[in-house]
Amino acid sequence: MDSIGLIGAVSILTAGLTIAIGSIGPAFGEARAASQALSAIAQQPDEANTITRTLFVSLAMIESTAIYCFVVSMILIFANPFWTAALQAGG
Repeated sequence: MDSIGLIGAVSILTAGLTIAIGSIGPAFGEARAASQALSAIAQQPDEANTITRTLFVSLAMIESTAIYCFVVSMILIFANPFWTAALQAGG
């Protein structure tokens, strides 16, 4: 296998692992945040607006981790800097 094929295979494998591992953490984090928010609203219904607003902000911040993993995987697949280096080294 030439260097371009090897770089492509490793890039695709790494992109898949990035998405797989990078989406598990935020999924568990969002589930826990929603669970705690529902518990807090059940205990203090008067503060539901404040809790809900805080929940939405925290869910957006948690989801940004998964979005960053998606961006990294897209860079690895479509704009991989290692391919350019391998092409220049190969001539």
